[in-house]
Parts: sequence; C-alpha cells; structure tokens
Amino acid sequence: MYVWDFYTVLQSWDLFLYGLWITFVYSVGSIVLGVIFGLIVCFARLSRIRLFSASARVYLELFRCMPLLVLVLWFYYALPMLIGMSMENTTAAMLALALYVSSFYAEIFRGGIKAIDTGQFEAGAAIAMSHAQVMRRIILPQAAKKMLPAFINQSIIQVKNTSLASVIAVADLSYMGAVVNGETYRPLESYTFVAFMYFLLLFPLTQFADRVEKKLRQSD
Repeated sequence: MYVWDFYTVLQSWDLFLYGLWITFVYSVGSIVLGVIFGLIVCFARLSRIRLFSASARVYLELFRCMPLLVLVLWFYYALPMLIGMSMENTTAAMLALALYVSSFYAEIFRGGIKAIDTGQFEAGAAIAMSHAQVMRRIILPQAAKKMLPAFINQSIIQVKNTSLASVIAVADLSYMGAVVNGETYRPLESYTFVAFMYFLLLFPLTQFADRVEKKLRQSD
C-alpha cells in the first residue's frame, strides 16, 4: 500500500510559491498582450480594406488551428533560426502565449461587436458622430456586456495554458513540480500538490465567471 508523504515535498514550498508567481506573471502578461493584439486583429478583420481583413483572417486561422504546445516550441527553437538571433525561453513563451490567446480574443471581440444592431451605427452617423466615436461611445459599451462571459472563460483557459511554458524550462508552477519531483522522487505528492495549487488559483475565477454570467442574464 502506498504511503503518502507530503512533508518531504512541502519542504520545497518556496519553489512552489515561486512557480505560482511565475504562472501568475505569465497569465496576466499574456492576457494583457493578448487583449492588445486581439483588438488590433479584431478591427483589422472588421475593416473594409481588403488587405487588412484578409491578413487578419490568415492570422486568426493560423493561430487558432495551431496547437499551443507546437507554437511554444516553434517560437523557441525555430523562430531564432529564421531571424538570425537567439531568443530567451521566457520571451518565446510569452510571445507564443500572447499571440495564441489574441486569436481567440479577436473573435470574441468581433462577435460582440457584430451582435450589436447595425442601426446603432446609423443612429450615430445621423447625429454627426464619426465612425470611431460611434464605436467608442455606443457600440463598444454594449458589446462589452455581450463578450464579457466568453472573455473571462477564455482567460481562465489561458491561465491553464501557461503550464505549457514548462516544456522550454520556464520556471512556472508545472516546471517547479517537476523540479521538486526530481529532488524528492515523490511524483504522486509533487504533482498532486501542483494540481491543488492550480485549483486554488482557478476555482475563484470560475466562480467569478459564473456570477458575472448570471448577473448579465438577469439584467437582460
């Protein structure tokens, strides 16, 4: 019968906390960058300029159809060969994570904007508002309400996706679990504790997402 021994594993609690901090940094950093890139791609996709809309569509299909693990490895091993310069594993991981999630954010933003009746644009134009003013003052505030649940859920998924950065030795929570396992030879306890820490990180976020979605439904 297997004898659990969390005491040995938890002697390396500082490694777990550091990994949790790195996971938090990569989650927030990739989400912020993903929002920025996603908005750019979203508006390019909605543009009437064919070059912009076509380029944005290629971008979306490329990153949405590519496994994130492959992207992380490609940005770390292949991209430096193309650009002729080395890339830190931390930079490669952040770039891959941000570009990947931006493709999903872009479609969430576009779906929220397209859900608003076109009459809103006409009403804004009728009172001499520019397209940008209509978008900023009328469309986006309404679209934000529609896209918020999907945005929160995608962000929760993104937090879990950061664990893939460990394959290129980024010292996140998953990587630190492997480090502790290598030191203690207690894989069951090491990875169980890693899973528990992910649960503590993500459970409040999932509850928050459910509450937001419920409130939005009630306000409709």
